[in-house]
Amino acid sequence: MKNSRALIMLAMAMLAGLAAVVFASRWLMHTSSGSMTTVAVAVDDINLGQPLSSNLIRTVSWPTSSVPPGSFADVKALDGRVVRTSLARGEPVLESKLAPLGTKGGLSAVINDGDRAITVRVNDVIGVAGFALPGNYVDVIVNTQQPESKNDQQQSISKIVLEKILVLAVAQQVSRDDTQPKVVNAVTLEVTPDQAEKLDLARSVGTLSLVLRNQVDKDTLTTKGATKLTLLGTPPVPASAPAAAPRPARVRYARAEHAESKRDCVGVLAGVKGSVECF
Repeated sequence: MKNSRALIMLAMAMLAGLAAVVFASRWLMHTSSGSMTTVAVAVDDINLGQPLSSNLIRTVSWPTSSVPPGSFADVKALDGRVVRTSLARGEPVLESKLAPLGTKGGLSAVINDGDRAITVRVNDVIGVAGFALPGNYVDVIVNTQQPESKNDQQQSISKIVLEKILVLAVAQQVSRDDTQPKVVNAVTLEVTPDQAEKLDLARSVGTLSLVLRNQVDKDTLTTKGATKLTLLGTPPVPASAPAAAPRPARVRYARAEHAESKRDCVGVLAGVKGSVECF
């Protein structure tokens, strides 16, 4: 009798425990599903300028409290959109990383509004041994002949003409994730229209060199340029003072002497004295 009661109590305890487990699991599933949101992420690494498609994007469950602003829940809304920055695998696709609607894929999608892209020819020396990569900033130096003045002879000069110019691409590669140096023969830079005119003129009047700079350095410096005289430390030859203008010669006017007018004279004899009378 006692054994049967114990068995009954044990069975009831097991049933109560099983019911508690079922209710707890259902409550956890309900609460967890209510705090998760669908977010579109990249299936694999995506390069900038690449258009998105359904095979490059998938949706995952993301905690609602930490969903990044500008994310997408529908993959179809991203079809045909172009990324302006590279996306890593599993990274959420955000509106801030996409080009405007209607933008076609390619390099033009990553150019900022109002800017232009211009390509310059480089080599292993001009291109900083291949360390000028997409995403880096460079300064542009031109070496040309200084205009000849009246007192100075024409001489070479090297001058920084553009500062903090973004490198968009090297050759045909625009990926900003690669850090290995690449020696190429062309570099594409992002410039303003005014800078594009300066750069085009600079490469036609002299030779160009790229100077790699720190990406977080935003200071701009005004330089005078380097010439042969400043390179060797030779003091500049002072310009000779202009010769004084000759004073105008003082003109002296001679006083004209008036000749005495001719008069009629008569000799007068008075006794032993004689005189001449003129009239």
